[in-house]
Amino acid sequence: MVDNPIIVALDLPTAEEAVRMAQRVAPHVGAFKVGLGLLHGPGPGTIDALVRLGRPVFVDAKLHDIPSQVEAAADKLGRHGARWVTAHVSGGAAMLEAACAGLDRGSGGAQAGILGVSVLTSLAEADLHRIGIQRTPGQLVGKMAKVAETAGCEGLVCSPLEINVVRQAAPSLARVTPGIRNEASGDDQARVATASDAMDRGATYLVVGRPITRAPSPETAAEKILAEISSR
Repeated sequence: MVDNPIIVALDLPTAEEAVRMAQRVAPHVGAFKVGLGLLHGPGPGTIDALVRLGRPVFVDAKLHDIPSQVEAAADKLGRHGARWVTAHVSGGAAMLEAACAGLDRGSGGAQAGILGVSVLTSLAEADLHRIGIQRTPGQLVGKMAKVAETAGCEGLVCSPLEINVVRQAAPSLARVTPGIRNEASGDDQARVATASDAMDRGATYLVVGRPITRAPSPETAAEKILAEISSR
């Protein structure tokens, strides 16, 4: 297991706020996540600022386009120092392979990997049925895991409820798990779990946002989660 599996999601309005939060919690987390709000607001320069704090940066870009466009985008993010970049598995194997190639080139030999996005944690089975997908989230994640592994992805982003599915379908993939809550219920997340439960299921990394960033003391909240999973 990695020394500290906590990736703090810095889903804050401005780059300044994100960097300040990162500075506060850096001693207690393993990596930082930059999401779409920061990428489409302050821009990818936020990645550079976070890299300078000495922690890996997970860029949740959720790339999904034709292979050439995704390859170019992954290349650019790699040049900013991204350690991980996400791309939707639903874009297909060729797109994921292009993402891997672009990130590898852009990172200039530094360790970097593509994380496939499977089924968003905000979606339940009924939501999939409404868009014409007659599978359970678990069935769909299992299929996607095999595609991501074959395409050369480093890991797969999946809810805590599908971790074991990924372990069985594609054992080489790192399992990156959002939807972490202090209690197994959540706001706009449908498939969630506590940090301990996710680690017990076999998560490699935990993406934790609001339970840390909206806590009265983010440092204390991060320390508490790390202590919780370390004492298992």
